[in-house]
Amino acid sequence: MQLYQNQHLKIYNSLSGEKETFIALHEGSVGMYVCGPTVYSNVHLGNCRTFISFDLVYRYLKHLGYKVRYVRNITDVGHIEDDADEGEDKIAKKARLEKLEPMEIVQQYSVDFHQILELFNNLPPSIEPTATGHIIEQIETIKEIFANGYAYESNGSVYFDVVKFNEGHDYGKLSGRNLDDMLSNSRELSGQDEKRNPADFALWKKAEPEHIMRWPSPWGDGFPGWHLECTAMSTKYLGNHFDIHGGGMDLKFPHHECEIAQNEAATGQSPVNYWMHANMLTLNGKKMSKSTGNNILPREIFTGSNDVLSKAFSPSVARFFMLQAHYRSVLDFSNDAIVASEKGYNKLMEALETLGDVAASATSTLDIETWKKACYDAMNDDFNSPILIAQLFEGVRFVNLLKDNKETLTASDLESFTKSINAFAFDVLGLRDEKGQDGSNDKLEGVVNMLIEMRKEARANKNFALSDQIRDRLNDLGIELKDSREGTTFSVN
Repeated sequence: MQLYQNQHLKIYNSLSGEKETFIALHEGSVGMYVCGPTVYSNVHLGNCRTFISFDLVYRYLKHLGYKVRYVRNITDVGHIEDDADEGEDKIAKKARLEKLEPMEIVQQYSVDFHQILELFNNLPPSIEPTATGHIIEQIETIKEIFANGYAYESNGSVYFDVVKFNEGHDYGKLSGRNLDDMLSNSRELSGQDEKRNPADFALWKKAEPEHIMRWPSPWGDGFPGWHLECTAMSTKYLGNHFDIHGGGMDLKFPHHECEIAQNEAATGQSPVNYWMHANMLTLNGKKMSKSTGNNILPREIFTGSNDVLSKAFSPSVARFFMLQAHYRSVLDFSNDAIVASEKGYNKLMEALETLGDVAASATSTLDIETWKKACYDAMNDDFNSPILIAQLFEGVRFVNLLKDNKETLTASDLESFTKSINAFAFDVLGLRDEKGQDGSNDKLEGVVNMLIEMRKEARANKNFALSDQIRDRLNDLGIELKDSREGTTFSVN
């Protein structure tokens, strides 16, 4: 018997606005689609939070014994600036600015995306399709929408007729928007004359002569609309109706709303049973933004090369920080918050190491089964990772009691406890025991801090030659010192 048969998982469904008992469409199998990145820049921390959140979902479903087909796409064409229908393709613009081929941009930032998620210990998806690899499927989907009367051609582009669709369907049901309000509040946009209504969105865009990324179609050379890509790729690998569709909260409208409309227009059925949305990440209480400088990239956290944090933090600490908040809550990233997370992470790792030295007893004085149930109850409540982490720290308390011989466990209970706490920490939360890897990080930090003190003393004694020598030798080893009013910190490059 698989674990899922004894658990009662509930998922908050954005479509209904309620937590619903999860029932897989096919017994023992789950189909899950998550909107992946548009690969025109380094993946930012907010995106990473979304992908870590759905990695948690993926891991827990697998832990429960489900066979999961996890599909996460790569958007490598068709995503116009400002998520609009008019303007420049994000990848094409970056290619123009960098004087590179668009596929060079795609390759560069796809590699970065995969490297960062590997550092965060995310499991790879089952399938990772690209938009450019599924042009034929997208054209076929447009043909189906056309055949059902919900699309029209205009000047070589194809648009989805939202008003016609809404006559027999509910456009706006995911985001809670009313079409009449959307139409009355729509401002005039460039290219608006091509559309019958302001709310209509592009299924296929005519490629102007200067547009590099283009494909032949029944409507002329062009490229697919951003929303269409996910509809074509999700249904190709998961069918017209599947279990879970996830993404960031910012994708609920218009992207996911348009996906639902496209699916219903093409197939006559709603595509997804459970819509899930991860909330945003802020930095020091404000929205992350490159333009304002209120921004930090994952690598800058890992190396310490930033003006936000006091030092470098490992990927597992950053992941642990993310999971200390529920995926549907806004999470604020700050130096104080991640410093506190590092202390908690280290405490948990130390307890798990200590557990290996605990000896079994003839009797059990701790209620392990109740503790295990509390762990499962947390995850069964819409993947509530902060409550699970609280239960893991209850497990840490158990470890300390066992270590001090204040409580005891039989051999079978000790084995069950050890297996469970490790499974929840490593298999479900996806943490790595970076602290336990021979303690090299702590040793490095100790040695560098000792050299920083020696350099400080040399400068106090006006021995600037020695001070500069320490700085330069560390720099040669890839360790950069940064002096500020608060003192000297270091980062590993």
